[in-house]
Amino acid sequence: MLENGFEPEFPPQVQQQLGELKAHPPHVAPGANIRDLRNLLWSSIDNDTSRDLDQIEVAERLPNGEMKILVGIADVDTFVPKSSAIDLHAGKETITVYTGVKNFPMLPEQLSTDTSSLLEAGDKPSIVIEFVVGIDGVVHSGSVYQAIVQNKAQLTYNTVGTEQNDAHTGHQAMGQRARASHRFELFALFRLQLQSGQGSSQTHRYLHSPQKMPKGEDYRARLILVA
Repeated sequence: MLENGFEPEFPPQVQQQLGELKAHPPHVAPGANIRDLRNLLWSSIDNDTSRDLDQIEVAERLPNGEMKILVGIADVDTFVPKSSAIDLHAGKETITVYTGVKNFPMLPEQLSTDTSSLLEAGDKPSIVIEFVVGIDGVVHSGSVYQAIVQNKAQLTYNTVGTEQNDAHTGHQAMGQRARASHRFELFALFRLQLQSGQGSSQTHRYLHSPQKMPKGEDYRARLILVA
């Protein structure tokens, strides 16, 4: 790690800042510039044991058939002032390094798995990206703002996969119109990934060959877009 320019251990100043944060946490409440979106049906999906939840989603189908999508990102900045010890260390590391034997986190776990993590049932500050996807897959009406959110459903890949398999027989009986609708929602999700630069080569293959999309991803996309 050292040979590659990383700083694997947190400096003493970081531990001191964490102590001050625990003793005097910032008070965050809805106000003129912070919306209260705790009533929405936010959900996350990750591994069974994961506690560093940095993203939640919720979506609403509009009367005209378009989809309004909200993505909430954990607002670490609320707890970590610019140029503070934690900020400087994270700026140097830029990434959490997973070696397979030990992880070297960019942020202290007190922050990433607790204080700022979007865990279920907790009221947390978030940066929300809101946008609308037209029926043709084109994204428009985008905005970014601060909000207080509450994760209503902390889903896991294994649980969702099991439910999908159990319901597979029922899914086979769905009408052609419903299947086409679900397929479009996943197509829209993949298109968003491509437009944001996050799409993988697999995303490109699915975009050009929708029939090859796996059932698990289809189910996950419906959870994100229709929940």
